[in-house]
Parts: sequence; structure tokens; C-alpha cells
Amino acid sequence: MVENSQILSWTLQREIPTPSDIAPLLVEGEQAVASFQTFRDSATFTTKRLIVRDAQGITGRKVEIYSLPYSAIEMWSSENAGGLLDRDAEIELWTKVGHIKVKVTKGADIRRLDSLIAWAVLHKH
Repeated sequence: MVENSQILSWTLQREIPTPSDIAPLLVEGEQAVASFQTFRDSATFTTKRLIVRDAQGITGRKVEIYSLPYSAIEMWSSENAGGLLDRDAEIELWTKVGHIKVKVTKGADIRRLDSLIAWAVLHKH
């Protein structure tokens, strides 16, 4: 369990096709909407939650999976300098279990991510 004082941090690099190993993680009626490459793995927005796969260790065989239901997100913010070469874009999520920072590199569209989060949280799937 994540403590409230702990901050999780992920970096999204670019949008990618949904990885094939996400399908077994989905529940009945859940569909993948968009996926992004992270530093070592992927983050996938579904119709119900955000799934972040985090390969660990030198070989990457050990995989930790974070599942954040949209209903747990209480507030979010997005920040960027507004320029074409902005490398410091960031989304912050305040959830029932803690604070999550999502760094966004210039290969991922911060406005698309903001829109995905708004769609997910405001629909409370």
C-alpha cells in the first residue's frame, strides 16, 4: 500500500501501440484506449483505469504492475512552458492513496494526456 506521503513518479515518452501483454490484465468490458512508452516499460489508459507496467532489475524479468482506478483520482494538474521544445511538461495526480507525478517528454503530447485524464475521471467509468 502506498502511504500518503510517498510520491510515485513515472515518465511518459511517446504514444505506442498497446502492448499485447496488456490484454490478460483487462477485466470483462474493459478496453485499452491509449498506451505510452515509459522509461523501461509502458503505461496504458483503459476505459476503467491506468495500468503502468514497470520492468525491474538488470534483465527486466521482474515486472511490477500499478493499477490506478480513475475513481481514485481526486484532482489533477498539467504544466508545460507552452513551447514546441518544452521538455519539462508534467502531470500531477492527487489520489485517495497518494500523490503521483507523471513527467512527459517532448515525444508525448501533454494536451492529449490531459484530455485522456479528464475523459477518464469525469466519466468515472
